[in-house]
Amino acid sequence: MKVGEAAGLMSADASSISAEIFDKQITDYSIDSRSVGAGELFFALSQKDYARAGFNGEFADGHRFIEGAFSSGAVAAVARLDRVQGDSQLEAMKDRLLLVEDAIAALQLLAHRVYEEWGGKVVAITGSAGKTTAKELTAHVLKSVGHRVLKSERNYNNGLGLPLSVLKMVSGGNAPADFDLAVLEMGMSSPTHEIQRLVKITPPDVGVELMVAPVHLEYLGTIENIAAAKAELIEGLKADGTAILNADDELVMKMRDKHAGRILTFGIDNQADVMATDINTSSLGKITFRLRTPSGEVGAVLPMSGRHNLSNALAAATVGTAFDMSAGEIAAALKNAIPPKMRGEVFDFAAGFTVIDDSYNSNPKSLLHMVRTMVEARGDRKRLFVIAGEMLELGPDEVALHRQAGVEIAKAGIDAVWGVRGLGKEIVSGANSAGLMNTRFFESATDVAVEIISEVREGDLVLIKGSRGVATDKVVSALKAEFALTGEDTNG
Repeated sequence: MKVGEAAGLMSADASSISAEIFDKQITDYSIDSRSVGAGELFFALSQKDYARAGFNGEFADGHRFIEGAFSSGAVAAVARLDRVQGDSQLEAMKDRLLLVEDAIAALQLLAHRVYEEWGGKVVAITGSAGKTTAKELTAHVLKSVGHRVLKSERNYNNGLGLPLSVLKMVSGGNAPADFDLAVLEMGMSSPTHEIQRLVKITPPDVGVELMVAPVHLEYLGTIENIAAAKAELIEGLKADGTAILNADDELVMKMRDKHAGRILTFGIDNQADVMATDINTSSLGKITFRLRTPSGEVGAVLPMSGRHNLSNALAAATVGTAFDMSAGEIAAALKNAIPPKMRGEVFDFAAGFTVIDDSYNSNPKSLLHMVRTMVEARGDRKRLFVIAGEMLELGPDEVALHRQAGVEIAKAGIDAVWGVRGLGKEIVSGANSAGLMNTRFFESATDVAVEIISEVREGDLVLIKGSRGVATDKVVSALKAEFALTGEDTNG
């Protein structure tokens, strides 16, 4: 896409753009001047843009970084007209500026117009946990039968990440015709109708609801409010679209009244259109089960750990079902799935211990799912060891939720618990109250990363988990730096 085309699609004022810049090809789209590359279109975001788009917090004014973006090779920049007017430094660069009233709105409008011109189908996925794993599994399943799938970059699921993902259709040498499906995450963390805004950018043909859990309570107050915010995805489905709901989640199933069209369900405990039966989780990193879909029943293997990941796989299987895939085709695809990084990855170390890296994020429900996974796959391991970071945005009940998590960890049969940062202390307190005394608390993941080297030993199965802000992935990195993985060449 050329600069002039982008200007037209986002209704920007390009009257001061030079003819040379107007006809330049855009290589990619960026909102971060620190990573902008040659030929990219830089969006200068400001506090006013963030506030209108429902983002919490204070943000730097991107207009201060336009000159730096140009120095890094940006072909042009999108800037607010009211910010450029009267600013001599910015006005001196007007021959490379596309002027708009709101840079985030312009980014979203550009993505929407690209989506409209493309005309393909959108699968949108939301849930309090599991979005990225379910997205990766869904894209993998659909690609296995020849679909050309655009998927969200990393965990890009908000009002900035989603449009940037859509714009991958027109960057990096891609063209909209290269794709026939898009699989996009849609997230929310505040009561500002974030998902309602996202479905307007790319109205979904298929909407997947994974689960509702007590996360973002700091901003949303109650789990019912979280459910209502998640339900905006189902409310935003196209009239002829398909809603895919988790039959094992009561709050999700209440959303079926939000859509008058086709509804498919998935589940493990409750009757559903797509189910897993005869489940065997005794081998870490592998779940065997019988996959049942409306097209039939087959044996299946998922090379991942945890009931929650099996549920994510069933969600992906249900999307496959919505696109007329057979049970056999879905099972064949799941057999070759790869877990996303820091989301249940299993590492076997030559020193005789195993680590489950689930350090990307955490909430009480997902933490306890992983704890139960450890217990089920214990085998002849000598010690089950949980390193649990503080769980953020749990609202007014955060102390009780952390403490109860500690109680449940102890009751599950875990041998040792280390809590990390802040309310991680309450996890330790809860474990102690339930009789587990082999516990410690650390103020930071950095402290744990130092101490774990001398603590871990042969026969350990270690779960490392915490909210993203706690950075428990530092513990995994420390272990990898100190110990060789099984089969790893240590001779350089």
